Amino acid sequence: MRMRLLPLVAILVLGHLGFVGVRMTTSLFAIKLGASAFTVGVLMALFAFLPMLLSVGAGRLIDRAGSTRPMLASYAGLALAIALPFAWPRVETLYLSSSLAGTAFLYLHIAVNSAIGAFGRPEDRPVNFSWLSLGFSTSASLGPLVAGMAIDGLGYAAAFGVLALFPGAGLLLLWTQRHALPRPERGTHSGAGKNVFDLLRIPALRRSFMASGALAMGWDLYSFLLPLYGSRIGLSALTIGGIMATFAGATFAVRLIMPALVRRLREWEVITAALAISGASYLLFPLVESAPLLMALSFSLGIGLGCAQPIIMSQLINTAPPGRQGEVIGVRIFMLNASHSFIPLASGAVSTVLGMGPVFWAIAALLLASGRAAHRHAERSR
Repeated sequence: MRMRLLPLVAILVLGHLGFVGVRMTTSLFAIKLGASAFTVGVLMALFAFLPMLLSVGAGRLIDRAGSTRPMLASYAGLALAIALPFAWPRVETLYLSSSLAGTAFLYLHIAVNSAIGAFGRPEDRPVNFSWLSLGFSTSASLGPLVAGMAIDGLGYAAAFGVLALFPGAGLLLLWTQRHALPRPERGTHSGAGKNVFDLLRIPALRRSFMASGALAMGWDLYSFLLPLYGSRIGLSALTIGGIMATFAGATFAVRLIMPALVRRLREWEVITAALAISGASYLLFPLVESAPLLMALSFSLGIGLGCAQPIIMSQLINTAPPGRQGEVIGVRIFMLNASHSFIPLASGAVSTVLGMGPVFWAIAALLLASGRAAHRHAERSR
């Protein structure tokens, strides 16, 4: 099974690397072309806005059609979206490129997770999603590096051409592996009359969605709050970057050992620990102004937030009704994109009025309360 799984993870890395790289390149190129900060913000929002609206429908489509054809179309669309600014290097092109890239990656993301969920038995899924999350961490680290090297060496427009090669290569590799992709379990009846709120009435799914939402908020707030907090306490940009790199390193390190870890621990025990570690880390952030201590807290937070994702995905697939696995993944992506869009705005408004401390403590309270609820469920399921 692993010989079929790992090529799929490698193919995903190629697509995600191009997507991560184009997000960075788009913002820098827009600034280079004289775009305002508002325009750059709009371009970044376009990567998530259409996916937020289309995520549930995309999941239902993949439930009906399977993963193979949507993945092939997604790689082609992603390569085209990234190549557009290479052919027409103007700000106007970036609007189309951002929207198309975000939409193409949405379908790719759901299709890959649906295919991974169909590999092996239910008890194999935590390990399978651990490999997938490690792939995401790898491409998230390499994407900005490749983009930066291409920009410095070849210029902005050419950098888009370089980044388009990665999903293009993924498309070719996927074509060679297309017959090896499993198809998720089909439902016993069509999607007509199904309501997304039906999923929220399933207790096991509802618990997984709540834990996933809390962890997503923790992730989004870190990337927003840490630079703001660091600047307010007088840290240099280099120091802030080093602290955030510690967080990224921790997420990669914990996902590296997750395939072995999930074989030894119960799934809800891992989720409980992730929420508790993350909540405790947020609780301490406003009390610390030393860079080494902030690095230690960032590392702890990275461990907590990084270890839960493969378990959450396994829980969602295992508890989804037959034939609705893609729809469940779509609901989760809707929650993630809503968090990306609105949580930074709300926390920015609160921190302006009340300061940074209440925002850190509010998310700490949410994570710890979610951890307490997860602990009670873990105790009942023993």
